[in-house]
Amino acid sequence: MGAQVGAGARSRTGARYEFGILGPLTVVRDGERVAVGAAQLRVLIAALAIDAGQVVGVDALVDRLWGDEPPQGARNAVQNYVLRVRRVLGAGVLLTDRLGYVLAVAPDALDAHRFGVLVGEGRAALAGGLPERAAELSGAALGLWRGEALADLPAERFPDVVAVLSEQRLAAQELWIDSVIACRRPADALPELRRLTELHPLRERFWAQRMLALYRCGRQGEALACFRRVSELLAEELGIDPGAELRSLHQRMLTAAPELDPGPSDISGPSHPVPAAPGNLPAETTSFVGREKELAEAGRLLERSRLVTLTGTGGVGKTRLALRTAARSASAFPDGVWLADLAALTDPALLERAVAESLGLRDQSARSAADAVDDHLRHRRLLLVLDNCEHLVDAVAALVLRLLRAAPGLRVLATSRERLGVPGEHLLRVPCLTLRDGADGTPSEAVRLLVDRSTACAATLGAEPDDRPDRQGTSATAELCRRLDGIPLAIELAAVRLSSLTVEEVLERLEDRFRLLSHPRAAAGPSPGRYRNTLRGVLDWSHSLCTPGERLLWARLSVFVGGFDLRAAEAVCTGEGIAREDVLDLVDGLVHKSVVTVEHQRGTGSGGGTSRRTVRYRLLETIRQYGTDRLRAMCDDTRLRIRHSEYYRSLTTRAAAEWCGPDEVGWLVGLRQELPNFRSALDFCRLHPDRAQALTGTEIAIDLMRSRCWFFASTLGEARHWVDTLAARLDPAPDEPVAVMAATVSAFIATLQGDHAAAAIRIAAVCPTESTESSESTESTEGESDGPPPITYIKGVRGLLMRSDPACVRQLALAREGLIAAGLTGDAHMATMFWSLAATFLGEAAEARAVCDLYVAEAEAARAGWAITWSLWTTGLTELLHGDPARALMPLCDALVRQHSVGDNWGPAWTLETLGWTIGALGHHTDAVVVLGTAHGYRRVTGAELTGLRPVAALHDRTTTAVREHLAAPAYTAAWERGVGAEDGIALALGIAHEVFRRTTSGADPE
Repeated sequence: MGAQVGAGARSRTGARYEFGILGPLTVVRDGERVAVGAAQLRVLIAALAIDAGQVVGVDALVDRLWGDEPPQGARNAVQNYVLRVRRVLGAGVLLTDRLGYVLAVAPDALDAHRFGVLVGEGRAALAGGLPERAAELSGAALGLWRGEALADLPAERFPDVVAVLSEQRLAAQELWIDSVIACRRPADALPELRRLTELHPLRERFWAQRMLALYRCGRQGEALACFRRVSELLAEELGIDPGAELRSLHQRMLTAAPELDPGPSDISGPSHPVPAAPGNLPAETTSFVGREKELAEAGRLLERSRLVTLTGTGGVGKTRLALRTAARSASAFPDGVWLADLAALTDPALLERAVAESLGLRDQSARSAADAVDDHLRHRRLLLVLDNCEHLVDAVAALVLRLLRAAPGLRVLATSRERLGVPGEHLLRVPCLTLRDGADGTPSEAVRLLVDRSTACAATLGAEPDDRPDRQGTSATAELCRRLDGIPLAIELAAVRLSSLTVEEVLERLEDRFRLLSHPRAAAGPSPGRYRNTLRGVLDWSHSLCTPGERLLWARLSVFVGGFDLRAAEAVCTGEGIAREDVLDLVDGLVHKSVVTVEHQRGTGSGGGTSRRTVRYRLLETIRQYGTDRLRAMCDDTRLRIRHSEYYRSLTTRAAAEWCGPDEVGWLVGLRQELPNFRSALDFCRLHPDRAQALTGTEIAIDLMRSRCWFFASTLGEARHWVDTLAARLDPAPDEPVAVMAATVSAFIATLQGDHAAAAIRIAAVCPTESTESSESTESTEGESDGPPPITYIKGVRGLLMRSDPACVRQLALAREGLIAAGLTGDAHMATMFWSLAATFLGEAAEARAVCDLYVAEAEAARAGWAITWSLWTTGLTELLHGDPARALMPLCDALVRQHSVGDNWGPAWTLETLGWTIGALGHHTDAVVVLGTAHGYRRVTGAELTGLRPVAALHDRTTTAVREHLAAPAYTAAWERGVGAEDGIALALGIAHEVFRRTTSGADPE
């Protein structure tokens, strides 16, 4: 075995850090991504991480940060950056040395170091005649890459590092291909070789490998055609002939040299007969797609443990993965790899005999089959694959324990939907196929499988076939794979249907997926393996393995969409057959049977609270639909949906009541996780005929707005849709609290969207004295304090945003007092924020600073993380309009970093806008337009509009008018489009702001 490569290293404080440069820079602390927003800080971390554990001189850091043109005081700037990095990373990681700075972690904290170690071990394995091991190690090394090295940092800062890493990556790809071909699996290397020769057409080594792989697949004509093609490329591009390796390989192919024979011969040595390895593994009849990570992990586990069990939901591909893993590990077992398929075995008493038969034993003595297997295995080194153990778990566990004790050279690889529970067992949960494309554009595993299997069925995935199958019907194909949860069995059954239906037609019929995704031959009648031919059959099998309580809970859990936690399951699913105290054990049973998936997340449970690591559960959509069918068959779905909606109403009520406090960010994260459940509950309340459910749904929608969830995780358009749709079923009476709040929320959203006419209508419905006109001449906020505090509040907001009426300052102050008196702390906080904005936009400097200071003090006293980001924004805005614009940069950048760190989608739209005004006020016209473009991109997503938000629109227009005086139209357009199209607008804006701050403080000219 090679040296084990750790995944990260601990700092002096005990935290485990990982740094990634094989792709965009990443920093991970104790398994959680650390957000590093400022571009220069990312450059500094990368420069230190490249030499992790070694001292990096200040001059070297200056060179990385600024190249050949460092600013005056660059060494002091490095010190400032180091302080900021320490705040980001935590104590004990970035240390000071008399010669410079050192990232105090072991070298293996860097993914590039682990990559190098794995490649070195792979080379040694191939040289030592272990191609399977070499392929596994080099594949694991390549799996560490996430795109181009340091792709998110300026290329000119790390040209040496990027060039070396890129060459090492190509060399590792060559090693992996050599290893796979040496394993007599040339077909597995061809897709990658096709891609590599397209990307690197002048790299002759890839062409040589492609020729050899084609030749060994029996495709000699295509191999010779490759030689002609590369010869033409080299002549056209460089004016040279192919090198010696290509010429020699071509000549040997023309003469059919025996060492090139595609049979069982060494890749570089002479042909010689190889005796058939003992065992009974079946030959593969279809291609094996993806699973590189799982194959590598299964191989590593087999080296370390004598019992490895692959678990996962039905149809996820456990058997196929086990067989491929066993085949790749065969060289380590001189007495062979043996498969015992237990799917058809129903009597546990016959288990030992079935295993004996699979091992080829024909013992006719009076002793038991178990004794015969013991004696057979006692002095042998072999791998026993036990497939489909879930219905015989107890019997299999007892036999495996006995055999492992009797035969020290035995290793067991089992597949089961439930773990065996044997001492020393190592579990590998087999996930569904990946659904996201690779960073280099490689299609996801699920799409690749669908393309492969549909091609085998002579099906076309797109209306306009491309010469590259993986590009056909891209969006619809990916959506089909997503809807099928990436389950291989479901995808393969869908591929069969694609011979007679289009992808879009299959998508339209997925509501009846269990009828749709059945193998046509299954209709001919039952057979012993029929359950393998239908998706419903696979799930029926899983259902039959569950206890009655687990089956009932499975059905009830189907009311949850997207995921749930234990608290939610206990609240919704208990009663009439399930006691609350039994839910945990039943969920645990469903987890062990691979029905429920466990997801460890950083966030909150459905009860909110401080952000921490939590456990959530999820049913794959296919499994959830099966449970829904069972629940409907029980005629219990409506009752459970009502309990589901009531639970989520209580959750949003708590969130709104506890808003603006130390758990604020935790609530935001928790509510965002539950959005699929909220939407499901809202839709149920919309369709249910009872007014009580309409009331429940309206309260959910309102409280999601009061807790800022719609701002944080969705769009204003969705919020307005739910509030208006559900509130329309209620009586819009002035004395109906829910109706008043619904009108307030709807009017508030409409105001932010610039739809003032709709806002006026909503207010008038619950406030008869209010005019439905939206013009300035018919409405004034002066002296208006009649009506409940929420109405006073929305009138003040409209006075600010619709008319820029100075009287709104007083209106919002009164609203704040009324909301505090009513105990509506979170709503009062929002009134305070708008009061501060009104004073800043429309008041004098002294008043603006006083109210801003009050708002900041309230947010900090409440320790409300999200509110603090807005207090920083108002601080920057106040400084911009009533102080020094240069002093506005830092609070605005701080707000932006904090908003990004908690995943806020709404706040950055306005912080970026204000940052653009500030940069424009400082005379950096091109940069201002870029940042304003990023703000526009965020507003476009959230649904907010500048039109109709008078004070905001006025400052925007003032800024754009000023910068247009200094920029030609093409330059303005280019800068705007750069901002709008930025992949990471926040990182771009922070980098610009940092440079503006540096130039401003150094006294340099703006532009």
